[in-house]
Amino acid sequence: MRERLRLAVPNKGRLVEPTLSLLHASGLVFEEHDRTLVARVMNHPLDILFVRTGDVVEFVADGVADAGITGADVLAEAGRELSVLARLGYGRCRLAAAVPSDSPINTISGLNGLRVATSHPGVARRYFADQGLTVEVVPLSGAVEVAPRLGLADAIVDLVSTGSTLAMNGLRAIGDILASEAVLVADPHAVGERAAELDSIVTMLGSVIAARDRKYLMMNAPADHLAELSALLPGLESPSVIPLAHAGMIAIHAVVGADEVWGLLPRLKAAGASGILVLPIEKILP
Repeated sequence: MRERLRLAVPNKGRLVEPTLSLLHASGLVFEEHDRTLVARVMNHPLDILFVRTGDVVEFVADGVADAGITGADVLAEAGRELSVLARLGYGRCRLAAAVPSDSPINTISGLNGLRVATSHPGVARRYFADQGLTVEVVPLSGAVEVAPRLGLADAIVDLVSTGSTLAMNGLRAIGDILASEAVLVADPHAVGERAAELDSIVTMLGSVIAARDRKYLMMNAPADHLAELSALLPGLESPSVIPLAHAGMIAIHAVVGADEVWGLLPRLKAAGASGILVLPIEKILP
C-alpha cells in the first residue's frame, strides 16, 4: 500500500475551478499550474493527480488513484462500480432529452422508434431499455446539439444547465434522464483498506461544503425577548446566549441557512434584536 493517498481530479473543463477552490478552502496546501501532472500536498499525506475528466473514473477503478472527483454523469456513463463518498454541491446539471422546437413530441416516450444522438450513449441506452423504449442511440463526442439540424438524429440527450444552449440551437427539453453534480468517488478496495485516510478527506471537504450554505448571526437583545427570538432562529442547535454588561441584555449567536438570512433580519429586528452581524463561516463540523 502506498504511503500517500492519491486523489485524481480534472485538469480541464467546468469542474476544474470549483474543485481547486474546494481543495484549497479545505486547508490543503499545494501548487498547481497548466502543466502540473502531480501536485504534492504539503500539509497532508496526499498527492493530487490532474487528469482528463473522463479518465478520473478509470484511474480510480484501476487503483492508480485511491479517490477522485468527477461528475455523476461521467461515473454513470463509465458504468464502473465505485463508491460515492460525497456529493460536492457544484457542477450541477442534468442529462436531458431534447427535440427540435417545432417537433410534436412532448415526452420521452415519444422517442420510441426514433434516432437519438448523445455523448452519453451508455446512460442513454440503459435508460431507454429500462423504459421499454426502442431507440437507436447515435454516439457523438461533441456538437450534439446540431445533430437534428444535420439530419443525424431526430432528438438528442445532452447535459443541460440553464437550457440556453438548447434554445440557441432550436431545441427544447422534453424530460430528464439523470441529475448530475460533482462527486467524490473511491475504489471499493481503498474504502476497505484506507478508510481512516479517506474519511479525513471527506471531513475536510464536507466541512467547507456545509459552511457554504450557512451564515453566522450575532445580535444583542433584551433578555426577556429570548424565547421570541429563539423561535425565529432555525439553526444547527439552540442558539448560544451570553449575558452582557448592561443588566437585562444578552448576546445571541446562531448558525442559520444562508438563504434564510434576508427573510430573518427584519423579523429579528421587530422582535427586539439590535446590532445584528451576519458573518461568513469558513468550515462546519456537525
